[in-house]
Amino acid sequence: MLISIIACKKETESTNSITVNYPKTKTVDTVTNYFGTHVKDPYRWLEDDRSEDTKAWIKAQNVVTHKYLNEIPFREELKNRLSSLWNYEKRGAPHKEGDYFYFSKNDGLQNQSVIYRHKDNGEPEVFLDPNTFSKDGTTSLDGLSFSKNGKLLAYSISEGGSDWRKILVMDTESKEILEDTLSDIKFTQISWFKNEGFYYSSYDKPKGSELSAKTDQHKVYYHKMGTTQNEDHLIFGGTPEEKHRYIYSKVTEDNRFLIITPRVATSGNKLFIKDLSKPSSAFKTVLNHTETDTNVIDNDGNTLLLVTNLNAPNKKIVSVDASNPSPENWVDVVPETNNVLTVSKGGGYLFAHYMVDAISKVKQYRYDGSLVKDVELPGLGTASGFSCKKEGKTNYFYFTNYNTPYSIYEMDLDAAETKLYWKPNINFNSSDYESNQVFYTSKDGTKVPMIITHKKGLDLNGKNPTILYGYGGFNISLTPNFSVTNAVWMGLGGVLAVPNLRGGGEYGKKWHLTGTKMLKQNVFADFIAAAEYLIENRYTSSPYLALRGGSNGGLLVSAVMNQKPDLAKVVLPAVGVLDMLRYHTFTAGAGWAYDYGTAEDSKEMFAYLKGYSPLHNIKKGVQYPATLVTTGDHDDRVVPAHSFKFAAELQSKQRGDNPTLIRIETNAGHGAGTPVRKVIDYNADVFAFTLYNMGFRTLN
Repeated sequence: MLISIIACKKETESTNSITVNYPKTKTVDTVTNYFGTHVKDPYRWLEDDRSEDTKAWIKAQNVVTHKYLNEIPFREELKNRLSSLWNYEKRGAPHKEGDYFYFSKNDGLQNQSVIYRHKDNGEPEVFLDPNTFSKDGTTSLDGLSFSKNGKLLAYSISEGGSDWRKILVMDTESKEILEDTLSDIKFTQISWFKNEGFYYSSYDKPKGSELSAKTDQHKVYYHKMGTTQNEDHLIFGGTPEEKHRYIYSKVTEDNRFLIITPRVATSGNKLFIKDLSKPSSAFKTVLNHTETDTNVIDNDGNTLLLVTNLNAPNKKIVSVDASNPSPENWVDVVPETNNVLTVSKGGGYLFAHYMVDAISKVKQYRYDGSLVKDVELPGLGTASGFSCKKEGKTNYFYFTNYNTPYSIYEMDLDAAETKLYWKPNINFNSSDYESNQVFYTSKDGTKVPMIITHKKGLDLNGKNPTILYGYGGFNISLTPNFSVTNAVWMGLGGVLAVPNLRGGGEYGKKWHLTGTKMLKQNVFADFIAAAEYLIENRYTSSPYLALRGGSNGGLLVSAVMNQKPDLAKVVLPAVGVLDMLRYHTFTAGAGWAYDYGTAEDSKEMFAYLKGYSPLHNIKKGVQYPATLVTTGDHDDRVVPAHSFKFAAELQSKQRGDNPTLIRIETNAGHGAGTPVRKVIDYNADVFAFTLYNMGFRTLN
């Protein structure tokens, strides 16, 4: 049994006995004029990811950071504990393609999960092993798409964590690679038309750095088997009228319609359909504005089923005839409720997944909207999946919560029965832990839910090391899910608290919008109030509190650190959006303007962004928390320059001995596809840094 770290703290020791000598970071006289306000940007040179100066800076910072981490006495023990608990078999639900059932499996510590297959009840065989893609495990499998008869597979790979992809095509019977590799592909689905070819999306290769240059005109192509990539047919996105930042395409299961969903931002899409049974047919408009999120679920002949938040902020399901699909002809199939809806399909049924205070409730419907049943779930938590082909008789779903590892459940759609299909054999006893949902009050009176998870019998003495994890943006919902890293943290006696902040999607469009643009401060206020709740109720206190978040969550914890520097002892911003005046000038960053606005929109928007931008609100002479900034040198979504500039600025202004370090993972990106060994090393470093700066010197 793991021993609680609480009893092992040596109260008399300084929390910062390791000496840090930061590398000297040069400054430049770069100034930008925003509506008459001149803003200095002394570390602008760090935006050039190809320069030798930037590479030298990265190397020097990593030397200092790893020297510090190597001196933490229990870092290796944390790594061993993470590796030990991580070492259990993980599986994905099976899906049938042609004559085979395919599923993913990881034996435990494999860097990448392996794709297996079998016929009916036959013995599984290795079909595709991404661990063979590169020696260091940094080339990962991104997506699989089988042709309609299952005889061909198009799969995409990511190298070094980049969002840029390559697509390879395989003969599934012989496992031989066919044709040349398609390259320079980004933010794409792969959707087959029959067995003849597939649709995908990409940008023209940018001028300058492939990892940071702006990309804002997405295009949909059709690749016909037996041809080269330069022969691929441009389908949509090539004209000024069709220019959009993101354009996704998919073919309906019956090969009848091509669905195109152009977007200018991460929220809101237009919707067009093309009847593929009539090759010369033009695109027909379903929606020609981006004010809603509307997507095709499926079709039944000429009838389309859509999920939409048009006049329904929590979403509903509607049907319409494809020959006249505009909104005035929509008919409600499953009306809007008080809870947020997402939809999947399988076996000719619709599965309506509702979030009730971030907890899953699932209902099964027929395509005409008649209720089949409420799906019985094994507990309170997050259910996902519920997807199979229309002719399928068996459906699968996953279930998890913060103290229950992912298990797979099987639904017999004819018999309407559900049973456990697979459960992991992991050295973690869920019954030793508890999760409780509380509702606290934010600054403006808004009630915000938060789930707090920890060992049973926790002593509310204000000295429990606690991670407060948040996101609060882009309509993304934080629902309960199991994590090995969180399990190790809680096994050590730590507390995990996850609030459902405004800006997320837990309560629909209104909840999202009240955390965007000039209401973004609501998100920070919600997070601060969550920390204050934990402190007031003696789960923890400021010396034992760490704020953690990634991407938009990295923005969150850094902004809160600036606004309340004495709130927490440790801050952990990962791959964060930290320069709010320039984020939109890199890669696809301009697509985030729906949530943030940009410094070019108006004088008022500029002033608001500058007022909370983490990079621009670090004050000289303030003692900030111990801060470990983390990023990847191949992150081409939130470019690492955000983290570089923020760390340099903080190092130059920090008062006192709380360390300000940046850990830059090489040959890694925004997070997806990161090999297991790197994930374990990363989390060992984060936990070691956190506990050491809370004053702990041993784990037992």
